[in-house]
Amino acid sequence: MGTGTEKILVIGANGQLGTELTEALRNVYGAAQVVASDLHTPSHPAGDEGPFEILNVLDERRLRELVREYRITQVYHLAALLSAVGEKKPKLAWELNVNGLLNVLETAREGAIKKVFWPSTIAVFGPNTPREHTPQHTVTDPSTIYGISKLAGERWCEYYCAKYGVDVRGLRYPGLISYKNPPGGGTTDYAVDIYLQALETGTYQCYLAEDTYLPMMYMPDAVRATLELMEADAKRITIRSGYNIGAISFSPREIAAEIQKHLPRFTVGYRPDFRQQIADSWPQSIDDSTARNDWGWKPQYDLAEMTRDMLTNLKNLKKPVLA
Repeated sequence: MGTGTEKILVIGANGQLGTELTEALRNVYGAAQVVASDLHTPSHPAGDEGPFEILNVLDERRLRELVREYRITQVYHLAALLSAVGEKKPKLAWELNVNGLLNVLETAREGAIKKVFWPSTIAVFGPNTPREHTPQHTVTDPSTIYGISKLAGERWCEYYCAKYGVDVRGLRYPGLISYKNPPGGGTTDYAVDIYLQALETGTYQCYLAEDTYLPMMYMPDAVRATLELMEADAKRITIRSGYNIGAISFSPREIAAEIQKHLPRFTVGYRPDFRQQIADSWPQSIDDSTARNDWGWKPQYDLAEMTRDMLTNLKNLKKPVLA
């Protein structure tokens, strides 16, 4: 897949996606070839398996220093404030999500960086977007600062590709589910916490209504999609803003029922909070035919397979970390 000539910088490597993507990239390219970076030293053991640097992506000078020092050829820019946290800190979310991206794009334009990966999100859609099988090109009227900042980022990515030839690629991730790391303050976080609470306490209080359908994806599929997109021939990439990718769509009631097949005594209550309004503005399912046609995207996990794998792996962890 990869070669030893690539030198990769992962920004936001301590996050839910960053931790697993860094591990996957090191498996492909070699640990020494992948530089992890974040605001703080990682607490997990994987942080010791390759180079790590402290980096605030808003510090453009420090970013450029690292790119020069390590002769970086690819950047995976994952640092962001997610939807639920962003609503509490909207100005910080805008600054980090937009200005951080611009620093990366400017550094790529001026230097030797050959590829940039930047994650978008289903939060770029809004209340007037078709909610079923949401198409690649459609109404984007986000109502959260997270979605607004990510939509602006999509436009910047397209601009830098068209204007300056920066090879920037992105995915509109749905909610991501992982047993390895807690999520970082998104509206879809319940789909991780529900598994943890099922094992820890046997009960869960959900902040979304039981019939709220949202697009989701198991982390192994998300990591694989990212690597496959970045390895695809540039001639096959027709979307520079962010590809729709889909995998599973389900409601809290359905994920609870799937868990109860393994843990029959598990109970769930529902008490919707401010995140319900956010969820109600997002799609229920995604049309990802463009990604499938351009570079062969295809998910591997459904709800049953993901639930079986999540519970098995969480049981094997000595001290599961609650989100």
